Amino acid sequence: MSGHCARQRRLAACVRVRLVDVFIPGPDTPLTLLLSFFSTSRPLFDPLTGLFAALPAPSSAVRRYDRTWMTSPVDAKGDTVLDHLSLQCADVSVSRAFYDAVLPTIGGRCLMDFGDTVGYGVPPMPGFWLGPQRTGQGFRETRVAFPAPDRAAVRAFVEAGRAAGAEVLHEPRPWPEYHPNYYGGFVRDPDGNNVEAVCHTPD
Repeated sequence: MSGHCARQRRLAACVRVRLVDVFIPGPDTPLTLLLSFFSTSRPLFDPLTGLFAALPAPSSAVRRYDRTWMTSPVDAKGDTVLDHLSLQCADVSVSRAFYDAVLPTIGGRCLMDFGDTVGYGVPPMPGFWLGPQRTGQGFRETRVAFPAPDRAAVRAFVEAGRAAGAEVLHEPRPWPEYHPNYYGGFVRDPDGNNVEAVCHTPD
């Protein structure tokens, strides 16, 4: 039992996903944190930050866990919670022109092309896909955050989006309410999705 209790006192398992940064409770997450995570009235998904951060703000002890995702090392095998993500587009050619313009600023490019379906990423595998809308009615905004290697790349991403005709939702700036080194800029893609480039390191 002592070993099990020791494991339960360890911090939550956290990973950094290529497309979206998420907080993930793992098998060693303290029981009190898990209870807070699933019982809180705050939304599980924060559309502004792209974080699963359903943690009660008043507790400083819990806030320490809330920020462990930023400092935890990425698994050496490159494991992530997402293998790939696909957006359904009203017009794939229009959306493709937009992402062809903005993703190279942060190191991404088209890696697979099946005509009406294209996959982007950092070689060797695509992790972000565009395809035609085939299911569902209406539109619900999707929030996607792409990791940028540095703050200059975040600014270049936003400028490329602006040049492509995108609405700039938030100019690049620090967001210290998330953590001291969070730096992001947000644009609207051709389908109305909220798309961000984010850097988690200082200048």
